[in-house]
Amino acid sequence: MLRWLIGAGREPQGLAEKSVQTIGEEQAQNPYTELLVLKGHHDIVRFLVAIDDYRFASAGDDGIVCLWNVQTGEKLFELHAHTQKITALAAFPLSDTCEEKCHMILTASADRTVVVWDCDNGRQIHRVSCFHSTVKCLTVLQRMEVWLSGGSDLCVWNRKLDLLCKTSHLTDADISAMIELPKNCVAAAVGKELVILKLKASRDGTEWDVSEIKRLLDHQDNIVSLVSVSDLIFASGSHAGEMIVWNSLDWTMRAYECNWDASLHVNPQQEIKLSQSQNEMSIQDLTCDDECVFAAVGKGIYVYNLQMKRVIAFQKTAHDSTVLHITYVPNRKLISCSEDGSVRMWELRERQHLTAEPVPSGFFNIWGFGRTSKQANHTAKKAPECATVFSLDLTGDLIGHSAAVQMFLYFGEHGLATCSADHLIILWKDGERESRLRSLILFHKLEQIEDLHLRPEMK
Repeated sequence: MLRWLIGAGREPQGLAEKSVQTIGEEQAQNPYTELLVLKGHHDIVRFLVAIDDYRFASAGDDGIVCLWNVQTGEKLFELHAHTQKITALAAFPLSDTCEEKCHMILTASADRTVVVWDCDNGRQIHRVSCFHSTVKCLTVLQRMEVWLSGGSDLCVWNRKLDLLCKTSHLTDADISAMIELPKNCVAAAVGKELVILKLKASRDGTEWDVSEIKRLLDHQDNIVSLVSVSDLIFASGSHAGEMIVWNSLDWTMRAYECNWDASLHVNPQQEIKLSQSQNEMSIQDLTCDDECVFAAVGKGIYVYNLQMKRVIAFQKTAHDSTVLHITYVPNRKLISCSEDGSVRMWELRERQHLTAEPVPSGFFNIWGFGRTSKQANHTAKKAPECATVFSLDLTGDLIGHSAAVQMFLYFGEHGLATCSADHLIILWKDGERESRLRSLILFHKLEQIEDLHLRPEMK
């Protein structure tokens, strides 16, 4: 276990980065003061997926899949089956109705194959290689006991890799992302379009069908990210910085946001023309809680309140480079990672802001001279109004990777797992918790030694 010196390693890199919020070396609210470096890959590690509360899988451009213990950092299995880079990774949780009582993961590769793995013994269960193009996304519909592969078409499979049904070729673009919707529907991002598909199965489950029921054409550029907010709402983000909030039942638009900075301006009539490049506006990732959608827009992070239908807090330059992944964690906290190699922790805070107190008009009335109307007297006695102001404050900065951090997994008290283009995985640990655990282990060992010494004396 390495002890990490908080705050070390971040140096100013130029005038453009002076606006990035910094934090002192102490970082009192950052629990992650220890780290474990995991080595198992030989190229960019792009994907992480949780298998259960204690295990996760990693995959990337070397075509290797590694299974890890999040508590100890032990590599459990190294899985080899693909000949090219892995393009998608998904977990298939345990099911009470399934014959196979094991945790499974699915891996798709640029070699146009998909493999199903048994996470408990590291063995390959099934393999399919009938795809006409690379599978770019995998989605598990646990309630229906099926999983979907998205590429030039959408295929529906069961656990045994039986092809249940598939769509025809959708468009010239491939499916880049999918999410599950109510009523056995799926939203698939295909270029600029959102295609709503419905799955139907016969009562005995022997016959399946997938059909297109609607196309949403409101985005002006390719859709990059999708997030399911609730059973009633989902959101999509595009390369041009557009975020659309949709009704999950009738697929109508509920809200639209694209001028992120203009929405925060005091005067809503004044439009701010963004001078950023398209990549700096791209919504790379979306996450949410019950009230807000959090959007990674270029280098920034924006908090969009669904009820107010506006941005309530933001960090325009949250990182030195593009934010690649964000996740909401309990207690109104957010974690983000970036191409700049950093992982940062944020907290959404609110405070009461006193508005200006109304006073009677007129110079003399300010000093008490002259006659004042009853309305003026009433106004003067009125207490200041309070307005809730939100802020997104930096609470931690984790510097350990030497290249772009692709994504991460949050494991609660067991810490945080990050993967990077530097071929490494880092487990970030709560230093105080790890210290207590080591003390307990040492205490138990001392008790055992003491018991061994006492036993001969008792005889």
